[in-house]
Amino acid sequence: MKTALVTGANRGIGYAIAKGLCTDHRVFIGARDASAGRAAADTLGCESVYLDLELSESYTTALAQIGGVDVLVNNAGILLDTSLMEEPAPFHRTLQVMFLSVYELIRLCQDHMHSRGYGRIVNVSSGWGAFSDGLAGPGAYGVAKAALNALTHVLPRDLPNCIKINAMCPGWVHTRMGGPAAPRTPEEGADTALWLARLPSDGPSGGFFRDRKPISW
Repeated sequence: MKTALVTGANRGIGYAIAKGLCTDHRVFIGARDASAGRAAADTLGCESVYLDLELSESYTTALAQIGGVDVLVNNAGILLDTSLMEEPAPFHRTLQVMFLSVYELIRLCQDHMHSRGYGRIVNVSSGWGAFSDGLAGPGAYGVAKAALNALTHVLPRDLPNCIKINAMCPGWVHTRMGGPAAPRTPEEGADTALWLARLPSDGPSGGFFRDRKPISW
């Protein structure tokens, strides 16, 4: 059984992704709120680790507890709607959570994936981070997602061929971030991520998808 880590999975889309992977993976929910992570994991019958993406020292501790990740789903995100030209702290925090931490986790997980001859990395992105949609995300959100998309696009050059990495847009989902007017359920938003997490050896890598179909960067 392959081992999966889903960041920010104690609620919303991440929770739906973890739930979907539980059928055929050993799943760890990564959460900065340890009690919320444990509660979510107990409900799903999986496991949890304390993982604060703003504290890099928590990465190695969490991965050591897991013992090796075969499927990494970088789902955690924040939405801080502030001007980029005002206080810079929200900009730095957004880039840390949704871009820099992703890069570091991939670096820490790649050796295990390579040794196993198998790895799947799914970056939960957004159309708000697409140049084709005008980088519509507020504050630093669109910038962080655009950077995440760029990382996804170029990393196949440097990752072993056995590791597939892709980004996906879940659409507008009814979560705490998406709000009550959103038309999609978390399960609908999670579907493409679950598909990418289980790609066969001849599946795509370095792409951007919504509803299991390629979309423009």
